[in-house]
Amino acid sequence: MPSSLQTAAGTKVTRTQSPPVARQLSVRSIMESILRRGPTSRAELAKITGLSRQTTTQVVLELERDGWLQVSGKTQGPLGRSAPTYELNPASAYILGIRLEGSVVQMALADIRGTVVIELSEPTAPPGGLAVIQQLGRLYLSLVRQSGVQRDRIRVGVMGSPGVVDPKTGRIDIAPSIPHLEDINVVEELRNEIGVPLTIENGVKLAALGELWQGAARGIRNFAYFGIGSGVGVGVVADGRLLRGARGAAGEVAYLPIGGDPFDPMGLVKGTFETAVNSAAIIRRYESYGGAAGTGIGDIFAALEAGDRIAAAAIDETARIVTLGISAVHAVVDPELIVLGGSVGRRASVAERIRVLLPRVIPDHLPVNSSVLADRATLVGALGEALNLLHADLFGVEAIRREISMTNLTAGLREA
Repeated sequence: MPSSLQTAAGTKVTRTQSPPVARQLSVRSIMESILRRGPTSRAELAKITGLSRQTTTQVVLELERDGWLQVSGKTQGPLGRSAPTYELNPASAYILGIRLEGSVVQMALADIRGTVVIELSEPTAPPGGLAVIQQLGRLYLSLVRQSGVQRDRIRVGVMGSPGVVDPKTGRIDIAPSIPHLEDINVVEELRNEIGVPLTIENGVKLAALGELWQGAARGIRNFAYFGIGSGVGVGVVADGRLLRGARGAAGEVAYLPIGGDPFDPMGLVKGTFETAVNSAAIIRRYESYGGAAGTGIGDIFAALEAGDRIAAAAIDETARIVTLGISAVHAVVDPELIVLGGSVGRRASVAERIRVLLPRVIPDHLPVNSSVLADRATLVGALGEALNLLHADLFGVEAIRREISMTNLTAGLREA
């Protein structure tokens, strides 16, 4: 149990051996029940877990003594007697979530119950490489200083990054939006910079987990998240678990041989499919159809809403190519839902066109939803994964994140 190493406050506990397996399982059962149900009395915990009243009381009081649980209120028993209810002590541990993209860095701290206490963001440092690592270090110090959270309470962090993260080396490949990121060991450098145990995952994959946890795919065990913006990627959740692949590259649909000549050597650099459907491709397509040069992607969608035929033709062609990409993923992983995200993908006008086209290329009915987390999906997914890692490490409780409601983060979502 957590107190076998230290209390929530960080006080070392001297013991000659780890707690017995039976006690560890008791802790796991009790913590899982509280995580799922919220404030719960000892009598209710004994009934839910099947543990004896004596064991339940001993474990709960020990967790309270070491700072992991706190009394939240009282409940009335059948004979009119009141009993204290227990909940996680929010100040016992914290997690760090990071979203790193070519244009923006977002960072947030959340407590052990999933409540976000602070969030900061700023434009990504243009030089890339070590300059971005140093930027993340400065932003982390600002986060800690402004929140007042003690650094030793921050137990684990997860960062969403562009590119393919090698799980063995910690290096990131195929991340052209941030220069020189491929030249360094990002995991090692960032751990040294901020001093927190850290895991790095592809940002689109974390966005898929965010939609699974708090977004458009809640309750769905098999779906594919298409992130379409300045880049293109897919996060696949199969049987409730994220599909990563042998090298962490599952979902790198940028290289699908769709939308152009797959034998063009440039396709190996930027990806045939990505260069046909990303925001830069839409701008090129709009200009080639007769639209004004220098028009931004936001202006093209605004023109579309205003009835501009050139904008409509550019988005129509883009949706047609994306539909082919969805049909390829559908043939391989058989999802029950497609979630469209990213600055381009989550727009209603894109989803509407794909819903019309998709029945023409696949025989099955496949729902298509727009992301509800918008540009926060990756950060929500990073925090959810960090929360899962924290609970598993402390209490042996895994895959609980979907049942915890994150506050202060999913409110006020906006269309970028």
